[in-house]
Amino acid sequence: MIVIRDEQPDDGPGIRELALLAFDGPAEARIIDALREACPGLVSLVAVENGEIVGHILFSPVSINGSTITGMGLAPMAVLPERQRQGIGTELVRHGLSRLREERCPFVIVLGHPDYYPRFGFVPASMYGLSSQWEGVPDEAFMVIVFDERLMDSVHGVVRYRDEFDGAMK
Repeated sequence: MIVIRDEQPDDGPGIRELALLAFDGPAEARIIDALREACPGLVSLVAVENGEIVGHILFSPVSINGSTITGMGLAPMAVLPERQRQGIGTELVRHGLSRLREERCPFVIVLGHPDYYPRFGFVPASMYGLSSQWEGVPDEAFMVIVFDERLMDSVHGVVRYRDEFDGAMK
């Protein structure tokens, strides 16, 4: 049975190993480590089965240029390669979004696969007048789910991730 829970202090090495196995190269593992050290307000969840971390998802604060509204960015998310396509990532996303909705987060942004994230309610961010800080990001891959339509109704602009992401996007 898989349990989704908050990251615990001694989960760091397991999350790092998972990220190294799930992604091509160490960029995501470095981002996770850097955010853990420098960023208050992270939501870091793990999927655990029989004491082993089989999945991880991270949400970190994002801002919109010209606005005081802060939302969250979903990135990265990883599942052990041999456990992918078994619903673990789906459960991580659902659990994280549910928690953020309960905590009154106004929106969550994701730069991800346009065939995967719409099932959770994500739509192209351009529908809300939001764009990525990085050049060349396809419109259909930069998505948002808005939890507070009223608050977001008058907000438009460039979404800014934390600086820890910049090295991975270059």
